[in-house]
Amino acid sequence: MKVGTDIGGKVLGISDKSYYLLDNLKTTSTSLLLLDVLIVAVFFYLIYLFLYETRALRILYGLFVILILMTVGQLFNLVLLNWILKYVGAVLVVAIPVVFQPELRGALEKLGRAKFIGDRSFIKEHKDAVIDAVVGAVYSLSASKTGGLIVLQRKTGLREYAENGNRLNSEVSADILLSIFFPKSPLHDGAVIIVDDKIVAARVILPVTATRVGGNLGTRHRAAIGITENSDAVAIVVSEDSGIVSTAIGGKLDRRIPEDKLRNKLKRLLGAGKDE
Repeated sequence: MKVGTDIGGKVLGISDKSYYLLDNLKTTSTSLLLLDVLIVAVFFYLIYLFLYETRALRILYGLFVILILMTVGQLFNLVLLNWILKYVGAVLVVAIPVVFQPELRGALEKLGRAKFIGDRSFIKEHKDAVIDAVVGAVYSLSASKTGGLIVLQRKTGLREYAENGNRLNSEVSADILLSIFFPKSPLHDGAVIIVDDKIVAARVILPVTATRVGGNLGTRHRAAIGITENSDAVAIVVSEDSGIVSTAIGGKLDRRIPEDKLRNKLKRLLGAGKDE
């Protein structure tokens, strides 16, 4: 308990120092202040870029809120709030590196190979091509009653799931997707995960939903529901028994999706990044 109290005291000390930081900013020249703010803004923007594909980004938001509360509590001498935040801070200092060790490791790896001028405009320009390839593959699988499960990442990162599959990092094309789900392919079982314009992994084992679903729905459908319960991804399932195409979004399964509806849904969800 003494260790937790010491850590909590140090965390609370951050808010104490922030009071003096605000006071020092008043005496800093305008040009230096602007430079200081610019450097800090770029630093946090880079952190955001490195973490945007991971669950750790949500924790970053939470830490920012806690830091604001610490500052407010110190400025206005809110004793109860300060006391609570001291122990919350002690728990977070110990828990975050343990719980989010895979994400933090991935972020550091990404930092090592980062390109500071990204290719997001390239990805956006090729969004329609990716959607066309996915839709084309899905309905080819449907016509031949070949089972398949394709998961398209949106804002919530899927790296932790991709790591348990076979990493590919290949271009998205209908032919590649069809070859992956070909019944005799070693990658046939499991899901394919697509991030932006890349197939990042195949034969991925996804968490299945614990919710009771219809008895005629198999493992692929349960996995599609499960992954979308844990993320904002879009999952597309092709039944190998009937060839029926279904989508799962937000833990809800929509069955018997016609081709035009699927294409329009993907354009809306992947383009605007909003739920239905």
